[in-house]
Amino acid sequence: MDLNLKDKVFLISGGAKGIGEAITMTIAAEGGIPVIIDPSETEGANLLKKLEASGGTALHICKRLTDSNTCKSVINESLSIFDRIDGVVNNAGVNDGVGLEDGSPEAFSQSIQKNLNHYYDLTHFALPHLIKSKGSIVNISSKTALTGQGSTSGYAAAKGAQLALTREWAVELLKYGIRVNAVIPAEVFTPLYQKWINTYDNPESKLKEIESRIPLGNRMTTAQEIADMVVFLLSARATHITGQHLFVDGGYTHLDRALNTLNP
Repeated sequence: MDLNLKDKVFLISGGAKGIGEAITMTIAAEGGIPVIIDPSETEGANLLKKLEASGGTALHICKRLTDSNTCKSVINESLSIFDRIDGVVNNAGVNDGVGLEDGSPEAFSQSIQKNLNHYYDLTHFALPHLIKSKGSIVNISSKTALTGQGSTSGYAAAKGAQLALTREWAVELLKYGIRVNAVIPAEVFTPLYQKWINTYDNPESKLKEIESRIPLGNRMTTAQEIADMVVFLLSARATHITGQHLFVDGGYTHLDRALNTLNP
């Protein structure tokens, strides 16, 4: 299926690793131009080399989106090279474990700044160019926004706000034909997830326990499965989809976990 992304420019925050890397690679495979916004110098450089070696065009902006001025500079740098923006994928963030009991008001505010503010800032500065292209916005949220997790108030609050902004922006931007959607992963096996699993005394046992609670196939979602949904939403194949929260999670968020006893 041709998604008609050839030569279109898409910004991906956190685009050098995990889910972001899969989104970057999928955009490039469809002929699009990914702008990888990621502070990971080595990973970003390696990914850029891989894309260029396969004949693709891409840009790595090695910056962390810590404030609005940085977000603005990222937009300007991208425009100076490609002179257009056709879509924004807000993906960067980290589950930083800032809870209620063990956290603090200061840590909570920092977590919101780290996980939420750049979603608004990057999109705000990209908006005039998205209006020109009638582009698309995809926000990557998390199941924690709906299920809770415990000991991660800042991250969960940010992820919930991302879902609210998805609907708010979808309404505000209707007049421009700009579509805004959110993709909600649950358990996705990424290098960061592997690092977390390895903190347990028996990582393999812990992973099997988690997989047993994922109704469809008792397996983790892959980063590629998230990327496939994101890139579809960016494309002209999704021209009548907006304001949606789409779950790519093997039924984890909505289906009864007791179903794992029924799976063959």
